[in-house]
Amino acid sequence: MLRTLRGPAPARPERCGLCGEEIAPGHRHLADTTARALVCVCTACALLFEPPAARAGRYLALSDRCLTDPGQEMDPAAWAALRTPVSTAFVLHDSALGRPVLCYPSPAGATEAELDTSAWEAAFGRSRLAAALRPDVEALLLRRTGDRIHCCLVPVDLAYELVGRMRLRWRGFDGGSEAHAELDAFFAALEDRARPLSTEAVA
Repeated sequence: MLRTLRGPAPARPERCGLCGEEIAPGHRHLADTTARALVCVCTACALLFEPPAARAGRYLALSDRCLTDPGQEMDPAAWAALRTPVSTAFVLHDSALGRPVLCYPSPAGATEAELDTSAWEAAFGRSRLAAALRPDVEALLLRRTGDRIHCCLVPVDLAYELVGRMRLRWRGFDGGSEAHAELDAFFAALEDRARPLSTEAVA
């Protein structure tokens, strides 16, 4: 008897983490401040968390800001004090822990590294971007190229998007050529999107 060959099962649609509605690629996210995780949500649910009155609960709406501060660059010595084992990392302020947390891309995903508080203060104590950073929903994305350290304030889901893209292409010990090309493309697109920090953004 001949058996009908079946193709792979279609991928199950992604659904809103709050109401269960099907959501399309490019959907929005909320920050789960209890689990330090992102929740995929539909537009309707995301809008419920945008009013100021909704910013004190477990779930927080993410910002869409991408900011740089061209007049202030991070000192290479301060970067060295962070003891980051790779050239790219991001820092977010975890309100549940009450302190900043440093993570970097790896084959296993976002890997957390111990962040010395005094080193953080030395590196970012006078940074306007650090002062503008919103806890749980934004991150400072850092990349060292040569003696220059690029720093950009981004929505936290953008930092985790970079981690996911690097993980998919990671090969060997240092990531390989595909991962490095992906990294270059990501930061080129980020440079086009980012805007200079204004005085109002720090207030």
